[in-house]
Amino acid sequence: MSYAEAIQFLYDLQLFGTHFGLERVQKLAGLAGNPQHKLRFIHVAGTNGKGSTCAMLESLYRAAGLRVGLFTSPHLVSFRERIQVNRHLIPERDLVRLVEEIQPLLKLFPADNHLTLFEVVTVLALKYFAEQKCDLVIWETGLGGRLDATNIVTPLASVITNIAFDHQQLLGDTLAKIATEKAGIIKHGVPVITAEDKPEALAVIQQTALNNNSSLTLVSQLPTPNIQLPISLLGEHQKNNAALALATVEVLQPLIPISAEIINSGLATVNWPGRLQVINKPGGGKILLDGAHNIAGAETLRAALEKQFATDRPLLIFGTLADKDWSDICQMLAPLAAKIFTVPVASGRTADARALAEMFNSTHPAAQARAFENLAAALNASKDELFVVITGSLYLVGEALEQLGLAPTDANERGLNEWLTPKTLL
Repeated sequence: MSYAEAIQFLYDLQLFGTHFGLERVQKLAGLAGNPQHKLRFIHVAGTNGKGSTCAMLESLYRAAGLRVGLFTSPHLVSFRERIQVNRHLIPERDLVRLVEEIQPLLKLFPADNHLTLFEVVTVLALKYFAEQKCDLVIWETGLGGRLDATNIVTPLASVITNIAFDHQQLLGDTLAKIATEKAGIIKHGVPVITAEDKPEALAVIQQTALNNNSSLTLVSQLPTPNIQLPISLLGEHQKNNAALALATVEVLQPLIPISAEIINSGLATVNWPGRLQVINKPGGGKILLDGAHNIAGAETLRAALEKQFATDRPLLIFGTLADKDWSDICQMLAPLAAKIFTVPVASGRTADARALAEMFNSTHPAAQARAFENLAAALNASKDELFVVITGSLYLVGEALEQLGLAPTDANERGLNEWLTPKTLL
């Protein structure tokens, strides 16, 4: 099997949609030898900030000398971004080998109960991390938590970043319902750390921790730490993510001690592309990439533009998925832009660029929003602008990294981020 064939096999798994439930992935992991039993995890769930918090935790423990696995999604460009050890992407040859090894196991499942892409990749990652003898795995949920495939592990700590509205059609239409899904990663006796402070959501997390006899650390009630933030991670919200990561490290100090010096070094070297990432243009000016894909993310982007880029009114290039609250996001970001270009996202779920432009024009007509056929055309039209913000979807950010020559373009793997309506939602 070639790497291209392995990627095509993963693409073919998309036909089976998304599945909420643990029985199938538990069975597959068992057939693969239960690699999760050989590993230690920090399990991270939440609406926003999961990836940044995972990146911080990975950097902190790697700085302490541990061999650290990192499992995240979605990827920006290469599918291999999802499975990393000490921030090295899984090599192509290993991904091919693992696909070849898991294919016979999939034949043991009935044809009408085929495993999904995320279920298969979850077990692939577990096998790889066990082979690599990782000392610790930073383990991000895919969607929700309670019935997410990642929830077959028993971690050292369960981390919940925050609760906000996103994927309401799947997780529920109230903060309490969404919190119930996210809090589903809490295991009996396993400590819980959260930065959530909204009463409706926090009450669910507190009750779930109590029911599981799990200690609960509320970051909002801790003294503000002296955080040395890395320059590469902009935004006030990263202070919350850093505080959450540091609180997790403190809870786990008896198991994995880390000195204050190493903590500062770890935070100072965090790398997490596509989240308030500044790119300096060769001829002057800058581009800001941020995957603000829901209302809470848009609020974070707006706060950064108002505080850290207050003297610059950008040209906004915006594209999003149709199932997002894009009307509210447009209204939130429109007043900050001098000009607005709208584009489709390279996804079957894309919002129509013309509809986006109409919404922007009705909200902020002075920006004279224009719809473009694709991102390449919008980038070409904006090449002389001094400040460009590209946002609305991580899919769009990944495409921008490719278009700007900052990521490989020889394989189109961004489409592996696509998912279909879950076949089972218990």
